[in-house]
Amino acid sequence: MKFRIKHEIRGRIRLQSCRNKLTDAEADALQYYLSCREMVDSVKVQERTGDIVIRYTGKREELLQVVRDFCMEDVKVPADCRQSSSRRLNQEYWDKLINRIVLYYGGRLFIPYPLRAVLTAAKSLKYIKHGIQTLAKGKIEVPVLDGTAIAISMIRGNINTASSIMFLLGVGEILEEWTHKKSVDDLANSMSLNISKVWLMREGQEVLVPVNMIQAGDQVRVHMGNVIPFDGVVTEGEAMVNQSSLTGEALPVRKCAGGYVYAGTVVEEGEITLQVKETNGSSRFEKIVTMIEESEQLKSALESKAEHLADKLVPYTLLGTGLTYLLTRNATKALSVLMVDFSCALKLAMPISVLSAIREASTYKITVKGGKSMEAMAEAQTIVFDKTGTLTKARPTVVDVVSFNGEQPDELLRIAACLEEHFPHSMAKAVVQAAKEKGLVHEELHSKVEYIIAHGISSTIDGKKAVIGSYHFVFEDEKCTIPEEKEEIFHSLPDEYSHLYMAIEGKLTAVICIEDPLREEAADVIRQLKNIGITKVVMMTGDSERTAKSIASRVGVDEYYSEVLPEDKARFIEKEKNAGRKVIMIGDGINDSPALSAADVGIAISDGAEIAREIADITIGEDNLQGIVTLKTISSCLMRRIQNNYRAIMSFNAGLIVLGVAGILPPTVSALLHNTSTLCISLNGMRNLLPEEKA
Repeated sequence: MKFRIKHEIRGRIRLQSCRNKLTDAEADALQYYLSCREMVDSVKVQERTGDIVIRYTGKREELLQVVRDFCMEDVKVPADCRQSSSRRLNQEYWDKLINRIVLYYGGRLFIPYPLRAVLTAAKSLKYIKHGIQTLAKGKIEVPVLDGTAIAISMIRGNINTASSIMFLLGVGEILEEWTHKKSVDDLANSMSLNISKVWLMREGQEVLVPVNMIQAGDQVRVHMGNVIPFDGVVTEGEAMVNQSSLTGEALPVRKCAGGYVYAGTVVEEGEITLQVKETNGSSRFEKIVTMIEESEQLKSALESKAEHLADKLVPYTLLGTGLTYLLTRNATKALSVLMVDFSCALKLAMPISVLSAIREASTYKITVKGGKSMEAMAEAQTIVFDKTGTLTKARPTVVDVVSFNGEQPDELLRIAACLEEHFPHSMAKAVVQAAKEKGLVHEELHSKVEYIIAHGISSTIDGKKAVIGSYHFVFEDEKCTIPEEKEEIFHSLPDEYSHLYMAIEGKLTAVICIEDPLREEAADVIRQLKNIGITKVVMMTGDSERTAKSIASRVGVDEYYSEVLPEDKARFIEKEKNAGRKVIMIGDGINDSPALSAADVGIAISDGAEIAREIADITIGEDNLQGIVTLKTISSCLMRRIQNNYRAIMSFNAGLIVLGVAGILPPTVSALLHNTSTLCISLNGMRNLLPEEKA
């Protein structure tokens, strides 16, 4: 396939297919092919025009070579990528819109008036019936307004007016449905699973393999704190599974052999082996769409207020219609009032603005689970940071391994990596990575591993009890001791590093020194947050007072707390909320999950534990805290946009009613302007809140 360069600036290039148009399959394949390249930051493919816009890093020549190498036949697009593509959705609704317009104007040109009158009367029955059914349920809502307007026009013999009203209502319904589905589809795409590797059971052993190697029928082991990657049936083990991402239920559900589990849910306690039923993720995508469309608890207070107000205004519109007719004895003026209702714009524009803001956040690799979180983010005054993996880098590194039992440091590191590899925490990842870099093979030496949240790991190696974790866990909880001849070495351990302690059979065997460097952007992000409305910045960590004080002074937090347990973080957040403040909690580990749940807005760092990401309301995908400032800014702009839209809808529609009563605007023009304003406000709500150059 050949392309030509239409326009380019540094880091961005626009290409044009020489064929000027692409099929849906070709566009999907090209989109997938380019998005999988590491140098490509983002790509947009327009199948109708053959335009491709690519944002990239690296050398221009390398990118162009990647494009030259594209071959449709060599690209296998995963099924879930095709199913989540919005191209078919756009084509479907565009065709519906064109058909509706062609049929309407074609009918007026070529169908005789008597026949058109019969067809219009037949079509009107649907709207009149819907209005009567709504009244029968004791509700006075928009269908009552539509049915009344059409019925009055038919009774008065205004066939063209009735036909025009139904045409405009039909076009409005298509546009509203199209806009809403497109927003939901874009949002659901941003919330799809992102799992690269899983533990495959092979001949009784766990083997870490890429997720695309898994087929239906395979047995996959899922450990505590991890996301379940596929739909399937539990064949072994028992676990408490958090299904809030799909069902909205806060309490975990017990799953044992024979139980069915869903992709995207999280194992909070225990571990299970499941037999994979589906591997393409489509069921997960469908469940996300359902959750977005149906979950009332994700709506912001402003959205709910708009919906309730819309329903309450319908009776007043009917009352105004009646009064207008009684006072003017002019049915046309009364119809003008009837054709203008506030409900459509209020019910459509507000949710569209929220969905669009969530979609915009996803372009910055920020996943937001609902408008409620955006509103709370905008109003938040207190922000609480975990330290490790949040204010400090998510990838701490092992600097040294100090032996306390005479064994070689590499052997001790190998044992530590074997224990740590099952648990997704930044310190554990540092140990596993260090062993990998040294080429240390750490096969399963131990029996079942037990993870004690915020403390450490306990297991058995060659029949001997082994523990690894914090000072508190190893020396106070497990009562381990330091070899007498090694006490001087222990007390001279460097203070600038974090320490991970490992003991076997109650004796300290190694101290792993881990460097946890501060994020370069941390201090600047905290300054920016204070400038945009955050009044209190707090750091809480399980680390020692010495480490916490050092980090707190460097980043500029208002308060810090050291050596805290998970329940301490949650209690502090509840205390802040009881004082009337909205609280944001940012963390990355299993031990942060209680605080993430307790906060008004829980934000997880994407490189942390899966359970933290699943419980959190928001996930920052970039390895950079700047996303928090971006999200706070988007949220504040969203609240302003909703309030501006609210005022615009009320004032514009009120103006239409006044002009209709004055006889300046006929009913069909009022309906046209009303629907046009609804569409314009909705389209305005879909615009990005931040300038494109900041993306």
